[in-house]
Amino acid sequence: MEFLDSRPRRDVTPEMRASVLEDLPELADIQHEELRRKCIDAWCLALSETSFGRITDLPGEANPGMFTLKRGNQAAHLRGVTRIALAIADDFITSYPEVRIDRDIVLAGGLLHDVGKAWEFEPANRARWTTDPSANGSPSLRHPVYGAHICIAVGLPESIAHIALAHSMEGEHLIRGLECLIVQRADHLWWSIAGGCGLLDPSSDPILAARKIVPRALRD
Repeated sequence: MEFLDSRPRRDVTPEMRASVLEDLPELADIQHEELRRKCIDAWCLALSETSFGRITDLPGEANPGMFTLKRGNQAAHLRGVTRIALAIADDFITSYPEVRIDRDIVLAGGLLHDVGKAWEFEPANRARWTTDPSANGSPSLRHPVYGAHICIAVGLPESIAHIALAHSMEGEHLIRGLECLIVQRADHLWWSIAGGCGLLDPSSDPILAARKIVPRALRD
């Protein structure tokens, strides 16, 4: 029996913290200093529990083996979702000044919504789960659940943990907060448009077809 609190964990180094900022430069745009620092803490904790050296080492997939990008890694997805989410938020803030949208939460939530993927994509974890799914499931915890754990562990606001948990199908059992709703819509839109643009591996075509999305051929 292996207890989760005894699993190996690498030290968080200044180099690791610097790599998080290099891979997700939009973190520097978070205005709240403590929020920005804890976002970096979250990604460092997530990476330290796995063999991934940095965020760009994580494969560009929605779930392991599903919606695999032909080109690009997880950072490309995180940054794309964040840009879309901010565009949605900024449009409403500009058009309707009376609305209350926390732009920092949208920004941080977009960059952290998939922070649990380091755990779900870790090769050692996947090998263990695949060998005997009857032991702990396969996976034991999907990335939204583990992502919420990471956010809570480093002391991030409840709203960020909520975004990590509820941006995917787990959120169908909850009432999503406004900032979470924005990130969730941006996340699903990003994968759908990536599919329509022909940026996903053909193994995704049946799923896209079920959603009435047809990939367009890429430029030569």
